[in-house]
Amino acid sequence: MEKREAEQPDDQKIAMRVSGVSIFVNLFLSALKLLAGIVAHSGAMVSDAVHSASDVLSTVIVIIGVHLSGKKSDKEHQYGHERLECVSSILLAGLLLLTGVGIGISGVEKIIAGTAGEELVIPGTLALIAAVVSIVVKEWMFWYTRAAAKKINSGALMADAWHHRSDSLSSIGSFIGIFGARLGYPILDPLASVIICLFIGKAAVDIFRDAIDKMVDHSCDEKTERSMKEEIENVPGVEHIDLLKTRLFGSKIYVDIEIAADENLSLEAAHDIAEQVHHTMEKKFKNVKHCMVHVNPMSMS
Repeated sequence: MEKREAEQPDDQKIAMRVSGVSIFVNLFLSALKLLAGIVAHSGAMVSDAVHSASDVLSTVIVIIGVHLSGKKSDKEHQYGHERLECVSSILLAGLLLLTGVGIGISGVEKIIAGTAGEELVIPGTLALIAAVVSIVVKEWMFWYTRAAAKKINSGALMADAWHHRSDSLSSIGSFIGIFGARLGYPILDPLASVIICLFIGKAAVDIFRDAIDKMVDHSCDEKTERSMKEEIENVPGVEHIDLLKTRLFGSKIYVDIEIAADENLSLEAAHDIAEQVHHTMEKKFKNVKHCMVHVNPMSMS
């Protein structure tokens, strides 16, 4: 158990470093896109700037969630605080969904205005350049944050990565709209916004479902459980696996195992086998926080 607690600060350092980069990038892009939107008379770029600014709030939520989930177990929370990261993921999924809905509504309103004969302003070249810069930077931030989230198995950080992707998609929509408007097809902007809304909505739903699974003791995937069984069966003295139950607890895994061993073994020998299974599980599977092993005599299994 001490080993697992010691790993937490390293995970937090990675999350905090990535979050710090995210905040700096979003503030820079917000200022750039706001300036470009005002100078180039692009409403789409101004909206994109507000979107980037909102990402700062989502990153702050990630920082708070990761910090709270990394707190050590205490008297009132003897199983730790990992589920608080799930709460952060749910909040981020909500923000992501609202972002997508906002982009979609804005697109529909522009389509209606365009079909009603309202003339749309043709944006300047500066807005087009700002959109390209935003697409490149935000797509890089998506892959950078996603890699870190996978490394430390952080749902909240993964949600923030998808928030970067939503901003990248938003900027793609802005680019298409601005470019189309300059070519004489201003209707491309709102159509792209509506399509982007659907992609962002799907990402929000996926993040929400993953967070809920981790809060309601959802079991691991079949591939992980098969790997666990293979490792257990390779432990000397294990005759049979009577039971294997797993449950997700935030970003960590709790495992309950019942194994069968030779009924003629001494209590000490049976305990040694169980101890070896326990150590094997926590060594081979980084996200296993705790493993409970029960030994049954072979004649009862």
